[in-house]
Amino acid sequence: MIDTPRIVKTTAQLAAIIRITVPREEIRAVMGPGLSELQVAVAEQGIPTAGPWFTHHLRMDPGVFDFEIGIPVSRRFSAASRARPGELPAARVVRTVYHGDYEGLGSAWQHVDAWIVANGHLPGPDLWEVYLTGPESTSNPADWRTELNKPIIS
Repeated sequence: MIDTPRIVKTTAQLAAIIRITVPREEIRAVMGPGLSELQVAVAEQGIPTAGPWFTHHLRMDPGVFDFEIGIPVSRRFSAASRARPGELPAARVVRTVYHGDYEGLGSAWQHVDAWIVANGHLPGPDLWEVYLTGPESTSNPADWRTELNKPIIS
């Protein structure tokens, strides 16, 4: 299930990121370790986080995931190993919240894409997901919440 999409204007958000490019089927194998590595890097610098973690998908290719795992931070992050300073961009986005396990994200994104077209907008090339509530908070996937953000050009 997803909430009714709406258009919002985001502001740029500083982040610590790790960029990853992998075949689609490897996403589960790299996501957890990448997030753990990033959490350690942020903690080692003593930087307070400024919100839940996210993934920023930079290129939409059915066979390859080219994305950043990110943690919003309250001040500039310094590069450490694979972790780099980055940011979520300021953008005009279609935003909704998906309720459920991660297996349903593909169909939720299809709904968002259809909403964009049906409402006369042109989608941008990227998207991001903010993991509001997930397995670290509750073992019940029905309680998981993922914020979906798709920039629009017009």
